Amino acid sequence: MCGRTACTLAPDEVSRACSYRNRGGRRRQPRWRDGDADKYRPSYNKNPQSMSPVLLSQRHFDKDAPVDERVLASMRWGLVPTWFKEDDPSKMRYSTSNCRSENILEKKSYKDPLKKGQRCVVLADGFYEWKKQEKGKQPFFIYFPQTQGSSQEKTNLNQDEPTTPARKKKNSETACPAEEASSDFKERGEAACDWTGWKLLTMAGLFDCWTPPDGGEPLYSYSVITVNASPNLQSIHDRMPAILDGEEEVRRWLDFGQVKSLDALKLLKSKDILTFHPVSSIVNNTRNNSPECLQPVDLNSKKEPKPTASGKMMMSWLTSSSPSKRKVPNACERKEERESKVQRKSTGAMQQWIQGANKKPRVK
Repeated sequence: MCGRTACTLAPDEVSRACSYRNRGGRRRQPRWRDGDADKYRPSYNKNPQSMSPVLLSQRHFDKDAPVDERVLASMRWGLVPTWFKEDDPSKMRYSTSNCRSENILEKKSYKDPLKKGQRCVVLADGFYEWKKQEKGKQPFFIYFPQTQGSSQEKTNLNQDEPTTPARKKKNSETACPAEEASSDFKERGEAACDWTGWKLLTMAGLFDCWTPPDGGEPLYSYSVITVNASPNLQSIHDRMPAILDGEEEVRRWLDFGQVKSLDALKLLKSKDILTFHPVSSIVNNTRNNSPECLQPVDLNSKKEPKPTASGKMMMSWLTSSSPSKRKVPNACERKEERESKVQRKSTGAMQQWIQGANKKPRVK
């Protein structure tokens, strides 16, 4: 745990989904580090050694950056320590995809980055976990509960009604009048509108930078920090990622200048805030990368289950098209365009997301 995730948002969607308010109360949208948006590949089935989106303080790259400025980077999943002497990261003899919160201060691979303030937030639609059964293992997809229209707020969805990343593609736009989406906001890096699409899971992580002994491009990599599983997940697995719940926890984890390491470690707790649903064993093979990996299955029936309220949200999100081709809608749509969407027959958020996976991207 955690050994497989999904992150299906396009690079610009990830940026919009990570909008935040700075200390002055202004809404900001983190930019991608130069060249990193091209290194990231959306996927329904990410495994260690792949490149994933990570949020961190801009001060790690620019010492003069404002203390609360954030940046997005693509990093390799599986931390490669800066002191690693081999010429190939694949030669590491032990796994660093996860680090147990209890051992951070005991192992040099994690203790050194922690002391340097190299804390990051690993982003994903959600993660997969396998429950041991008499015959094999049953995979589950685990993620933040979602709200229709305001993905930044908590919900108290029933566990029987999972919310999945497919749930809201038609809501994967920013909510604001069109006149507010000015180029001036973009130039200042400020998000004029609130993101109402899929609420990304925010997992605490540590990163390091390794340079090949013979020189070459530095490699940034990370580990997902894990804690004991929350009560509602213990039946699936005994561990879970350390979840940062809400803007304040994300801010404290990233602010390595004001929040010292020992205080930041207090954020790493088991939190009973996630929801989940069973998925097909197709996800077991990392070569399978399709919306089917996320689709809920009925464990008591061979037939496709009837979409639940939260399951519908995931399907709606998937309707956009394949993650690599998904075209982001205009930040703020005209009122008449929104109304026309509402009039369309709804097949449920999650179902729409999956059904739309084979659609061609929208052309401006």
